[in-house]
Amino acid sequence: MTDVTKEDVLSQLAKVRGPDLEGNIVAMGLVSEIMIREGTVTFAVMIDPARAEELEGLRQAAERAVGQLDGVKRVIVALTADTVAAGPRAPTAATASAQSGTRARTISPPGQASPPAAPRPAPALRQGGPVPGIRHIIAVASGKGGVGKSTTAVNLALALQAQGLKVGVLDADVYGPSMPRLLGLKGKPQTAGGRNLIPLEAYGLKVMSMGFLVDEETAMIWRGPMVMSALTQLLREVVWGELDVLVVDMPPGTGDAQLTMAQQVPLSGAVIVSTPQDLALIDARKGLSMFRKVDVPVLGIIENMSYFICPSCGERSEIFGHGGARHEAERLDLPFLGEVPLDIAMRERSDAGTPILATDPGSIHTRIFLEMADKVWRQIAGSGASAQRPPPRIVLE
Repeated sequence: MTDVTKEDVLSQLAKVRGPDLEGNIVAMGLVSEIMIREGTVTFAVMIDPARAEELEGLRQAAERAVGQLDGVKRVIVALTADTVAAGPRAPTAATASAQSGTRARTISPPGQASPPAAPRPAPALRQGGPVPGIRHIIAVASGKGGVGKSTTAVNLALALQAQGLKVGVLDADVYGPSMPRLLGLKGKPQTAGGRNLIPLEAYGLKVMSMGFLVDEETAMIWRGPMVMSALTQLLREVVWGELDVLVVDMPPGTGDAQLTMAQQVPLSGAVIVSTPQDLALIDARKGLSMFRKVDVPVLGIIENMSYFICPSCGERSEIFGHGGARHEAERLDLPFLGEVPLDIAMRERSDAGTPILATDPGSIHTRIFLEMADKVWRQIAGSGASAQRPPPRIVLE
């Protein structure tokens, strides 16, 4: 098989005319974020967001052009809503790919200033409808990294499955995907019908992650619009089948990924993970505030790393303090889902891709997660919503 290079892709894309049939999309500087892995080519074409539907033909033309290259098995093209000048764009240098580690630059002809962008009203983000076959979508989120959110998401998903539910997991952290490692999954997804991805499976869970599409050590140098487009594709262009619950492992913070999921996905609710430490709780409050502002129910707070039991002497140590998340839940009148202790076995099994709930049914962690899953399921199943809630309307100003 011929190895496809970034130069090969750019050469093909140079044959695709620009939005107004003037020049080509490479010379106009509209191509960015090219990634190539095992025959799959992924890139973005930056356009005026107001012309997204009108320029769908341009996206298809770019997809066809790259698909003609020998060795290309699949092409993923995203139209991204970058800032675009009102008038014709000046010719620009082709933007470098994420693989090269360079940033995109726009270069105007000598002696000619770049035309100023005309002010335009901020468009409302496109509304997302229900995902066929999925009854409920739950976001597992945290205000900051390092609180064990991904490990919590995996074990919560397995605990929901233990109740007889059909469960899937979407790894929404495109910058630092954890699901391949946590579930011991390797390889890349197959396709159905030449477009939709078939999720991988582990311990009965259907799983999709950006980690299946890029190498583990690849740095994802993506702008916000590319992240938003990638998340939408990972959710809606995947053959999930019939699921009672899709658990979404959110990246930390309150940025583009969170906004995308709140807008594009009709969430049944969100679970917030925090340690008892004051510093973690400060950021957890931001996550709580964000979900409330976008009208997503908060199903409860989990206090992870709540305490540590010495395996040698049995002494209990509250390394990060204790009870902070419970007090926060009480203060905000939210359900407190439970306390998860810090444990060496939990860490070892997570690193080995053998989650503790699936491999140690008698552990205290298994009991705790089963209790938390029961609380979560009772809320969404008893809410009267048999299908996904409609997403809120969010207007960026």
